[in-house]
Amino acid sequence: MAQKRDYYEVLGVDKNASEDDIKKAYRKIAIKYHPDRNPGDKEAEEKFKEAAEAYDVLHDPQKRQQYDQFGFDGPNMGGGFGGFSGGGFSMDDIFSMFGDVFGGRGGFGGFSSGFSSGGQRQQHRGSDLRLKVRLSLQEIATGVNKRFKVRKDVVCEHCHGSGAEGNSGSETCPTCHGSGVVTRTTQSLFGMMQTQSVCPTCQGEGKIIKNKCHHCHGEGVVKGEEVVEIKIPAGVAEGMVVNVPGKGNAGKHNGVNGNIQVFIEEEPNNTFVRDGNDVIYNLLLDFPTAALGGNVDIPTIEGTKAKIKIEPGTQPGKTLRLRGKGLPAVQGYGNGTGDLVVNISVYVPKTLSRDEKDALEHMQKSDNFKGDAQTKRNIFERFKNYFN
Repeated sequence: MAQKRDYYEVLGVDKNASEDDIKKAYRKIAIKYHPDRNPGDKEAEEKFKEAAEAYDVLHDPQKRQQYDQFGFDGPNMGGGFGGFSGGGFSMDDIFSMFGDVFGGRGGFGGFSSGFSSGGQRQQHRGSDLRLKVRLSLQEIATGVNKRFKVRKDVVCEHCHGSGAEGNSGSETCPTCHGSGVVTRTTQSLFGMMQTQSVCPTCQGEGKIIKNKCHHCHGEGVVKGEEVVEIKIPAGVAEGMVVNVPGKGNAGKHNGVNGNIQVFIEEEPNNTFVRDGNDVIYNLLLDFPTAALGGNVDIPTIEGTKAKIKIEPGTQPGKTLRLRGKGLPAVQGYGNGTGDLVVNISVYVPKTLSRDEKDALEHMQKSDNFKGDAQTKRNIFERFKNYFN
């Protein structure tokens, strides 16, 4: 068995990392090694699980305190934490954490399948479906409705989902007598032991169908198509998962419908670079405007123009910030709407006319064009910060 790695090492954070730093680190790793991005890659899957285990511990103050004090040998840990103990933490459990990490309030993540229980009897739950959608930056800024034609399990119209032919209906399961579970009693060193499990005859439903529907063969569902309209909220990001409840595969025997999980992909943008909720625009100024100042129109993600003022003597590398002109925080989470950050560059022409060259050679002799000590220090500081 491979030796477990330190959880801080797994996420690439130090032991003083804040909860926000831990969440950001896990989000980055989860996106990189997500199974949908690495189909069939067992190594990526293991890294995905390892990161989820580390996040499960370090984002919980109580678990983190125990881990910091005792390591992997802490009380009630059993070689692991929470649902990860003994390797029992499933991929479904990992996906269910995405709402916390990617900002969902139930709106992101949450893969599950199989059955949901109502009392002792089990009710079938349809499996989830997964879709991918590519969004432009403009669609991300405003939110958008997307329509998909989905091939999935739908309720059988012939038996209306019951699975029974005509009016034959269902009968109480003779094995569990309608309870949905069977109890076994065995003799052990400690006396008589009782265990309960899902009834193998009715699969936990408590009833069986003898005269099965000829269309769905007693399943209550058949293959079909449905056009689904999905609302993508503004502010989503690459790697997020939008959860659409009840639009997945229909559950057998009028069970619970599964969900649709929509994976977000971002289309490249030729004008802007996204940085969280901020968008960055590179403004290329001509030298006279940088030196003399003036007003310049720049594009916005809404497709309009914004006018900004260039101060005389503006230096390359200077940034201007238009508050609230970036992307909104998804579903109201985060620090509100981001900014439009304008990064200023100055264009230096490659070829000059004779008059232009004479003019520049004349200006070159002026001390104004040589830069003072403070300007040189500022440029040096920006150079150092670039590598930090």
